[in-house]
Amino acid sequence: MVLVLGVSAGAGGARAVLTHSDQPHLPPIDRCHVPGTPDNVDAAVFEAVRLMRAAASARDELITGTAVTCRCAPHADTVRAAAGIERVTIVDEPLAQLRYLRFSGQVSDDAPVLLYDLGSSGLTLTHADTGTETVLESLHSAAVSGDRYDTLLRQRLAQDGVQPEEDAVRQHREALSRARVITASDPDTGGRAVITRSDLAELCSQSVRRSATLVRRLVDDAEEPPYALVLLGGCARNPEMRAELAGLVDLPLIYDPEPEYVSARGAVLVAAGHRGGEVRMRRRRVGAALAALPAKAAAAREAARQVGHEHRGDRRAVLAAAGVTAVLGATVAGLLIFDRDDPAPAAPPATVEVADLPTTTPG
Repeated sequence: MVLVLGVSAGAGGARAVLTHSDQPHLPPIDRCHVPGTPDNVDAAVFEAVRLMRAAASARDELITGTAVTCRCAPHADTVRAAAGIERVTIVDEPLAQLRYLRFSGQVSDDAPVLLYDLGSSGLTLTHADTGTETVLESLHSAAVSGDRYDTLLRQRLAQDGVQPEEDAVRQHREALSRARVITASDPDTGGRAVITRSDLAELCSQSVRRSATLVRRLVDDAEEPPYALVLLGGCARNPEMRAELAGLVDLPLIYDPEPEYVSARGAVLVAAGHRGGEVRMRRRRVGAALAALPAKAAAAREAARQVGHEHRGDRRAVLAAAGVTAVLGATVAGLLIFDRDDPAPAAPPATVEVADLPTTTPG
């Protein structure tokens, strides 16, 4: 049996999905999560690769391709150096995410979307055109992150006299995405504290509002606004936080049931078509502006947004809205300026680091 392996690398470790190249949306044949830190991204990635190869070998199966997603240039450089002569394809993470979201029918093929990727080290917003796989704008903020949520939860537990270990705090936060109530315990004193999902949502409310401010600012500044906001990363699992964000941004939300595995599933699609090298996302050239949209296209775009807003949270309605905006695909693609001699840039798309912003509420 021939399989491909997709791995996502991040500051919090690596996730791997082993499956058939045309079935990334189905339950994988095998998967794993290897915790890590920003200082040992390569170790986590290749431990995940080793575990999946051992699993395939035990079944007498062959892995024909391996792709690893990387969010930033330092991670890509680290993985590339650790790979040596091994044939591993390195792919920009937003590109892998878009490939899977399009494959699974969750986003349109020809309208811009905004990827809201909330990981352990921060929030990355990527405004991308799906049809041309081009980054229109991106920014990163470390002020909103899973690590920040863990800190807030740890402080809350300390008020009750409970000081669990660091890994336990993260596990408690993740558990509250599945359960409404959890009990945390202190390994030294045996003390216990009860925390609810609502408690965690209240603790993280300011961070959610801060992220909504970033989203609105990016959307307001965009020449071609996104038609939907796609929630990615394990931190997006908490339903109460998603509900609060939905009330703060004027965009329909798209949410995959396993947001933390979208990148690895997208890497599966890339691994099927490449054997080593790097797959990079295009970026709109600096100074290349979009011309004014024709009135008919702009009207269709606004109609799509209204449909998506009225049916927020309903994936089918979001996709229906995307269908209305299909007319924009050719228009936007034709207006973007690319370097045709170099479709895969030598450097990954740069991101803008955003300083902490004051929290505001929508007017």
